[in-house]
Amino acid sequence: MDLPWGDERCKKFVTNVGLITSHGPHGNNIMAAEWTHHVSYEPGLIAICLDPEHATTANIKKTKEFGVSLCAVDQNVISSVSGTNCGRDVDKIAVLKELGFVFSLGKKTKVLLIEGAALNIECKLVKTVVLGDHVMFVGEALATKLGEKEPIVLHAGKYWKLETSIAKPSPVDMEKQAKVIGKYKKK
Repeated sequence: MDLPWGDERCKKFVTNVGLITSHGPHGNNIMAAEWTHHVSYEPGLIAICLDPEHATTANIKKTKEFGVSLCAVDQNVISSVSGTNCGRDVDKIAVLKELGFVFSLGKKTKVLLIEGAALNIECKLVKTVVLGDHVMFVGEALATKLGEKEPIVLHAGKYWKLETSIAKPSPVDMEKQAKVIGKYKKK
């Protein structure tokens, strides 16, 4: 069964916006990737899933490194420019610089990182896996910079800012759960 892009079922997922930076045959590039995930603590591993035809994919395959800048709540323009233009056709870095956004060179890699992002991570490629119509790159974190702003959230094709925290179960609820769970422990 397919779950095509834009399908209403796919819009139920909630994700961040990873701004993936790379360099290589297509020069310095940036793209927006909603499939950007932290997948291991030790070592710190980040997985990104990209279209195999994207300029960023070719850059990462060539250089074996990439940057991840989690888009902050005031960086929706970066996400829009990065996600709606092709790095083969448009110098998105130059566009964003002209729009006033600032990039810095990584400390452990040659990738650019976005100033003011919620989080910046420099990664070296450790694994490549073809998954259906996408390629998953897994990178080991080499350096990070924690920003002060909250990350933007993507849901139902729209950007959101997290506002209201939903409380975890109360101690009374937790005690009730523990009793019920105890009844169903496997032996």
